[in-house]
Amino acid sequence: MRKSFDDLTIADDFMFCKIMQDESVCKTFLEMTLADKIGKISYLSTQNAIITGSEAKTIRLDVLVKDEAGKSYDIEMQAVNEHNIPKRMRYYQAAIDILFLDKGEHYCDLNDSYIIFLCLFDSVGKDIPVYTFENICLEDRQTFLQDGTKKIIINANAFRKAKNKDLSGFLEYVKTGKVTTEFTGGIEKMIEKVKSTEQARSEYRFISAFEMDARYHGRQEGRKEGFADGSYQTKLETAKMMKLKNCDQNFIMEITGLSKTEVEKL
Repeated sequence: MRKSFDDLTIADDFMFCKIMQDESVCKTFLEMTLADKIGKISYLSTQNAIITGSEAKTIRLDVLVKDEAGKSYDIEMQAVNEHNIPKRMRYYQAAIDILFLDKGEHYCDLNDSYIIFLCLFDSVGKDIPVYTFENICLEDRQTFLQDGTKKIIINANAFRKAKNKDLSGFLEYVKTGKVTTEFTGGIEKMIEKVKSTEQARSEYRFISAFEMDARYHGRQEGRKEGFADGSYQTKLETAKMMKLKNCDQNFIMEITGLSKTEVEKL
């Protein structure tokens, strides 16, 4: 059963994406996580659908960011342990590389990138607040591949062990909802403001309806032809309903995964 809108917290995808749309909050979170300064944010998109091919699995990134230095950051909120984070990170990295490297460009043009999963659980099992992974030579354990990628898994369970006070406070807030810092206090006020907005409430209602339809049609199609995803027709019907409600076109595209051309034809 999906949560009611009024019960949402920072640990829920919808609210997390809403809060991370604020460049200041997103930048602060990244700098706390990386323990380093990043460049000015030049691009920020939430619920970004990436389709790498007609037969390939589509992914929807929670928060995709690029800074002025060209580095990209994918931030994912993960409340439930589905025991697939390492393989998801691998696939997400490949999809983002395809997204940012245009035809004819050199491989050296690939930007540095970070895949970051913020989890309510310890998926690695070492009780460490932040796990950072890079490709390293197994023979000497000192030489890095230097392919420009890093994968970071954050364990909110271990908030007490975070050395950075602000990061510790943020992780405690994510895990328990308790406000202990100025940063989390500001986020709490932002969440209250989102909950008082009828547009946000309507967006959440549309997302809930779309996901239920997708699951239902996915089961029906699965029984007939073995398909796992919701039908294309369901996406079109949802988009039509959203257009009738005067929803923003970009929001319709984000929710349904349809292209701009497909939405405009409706």
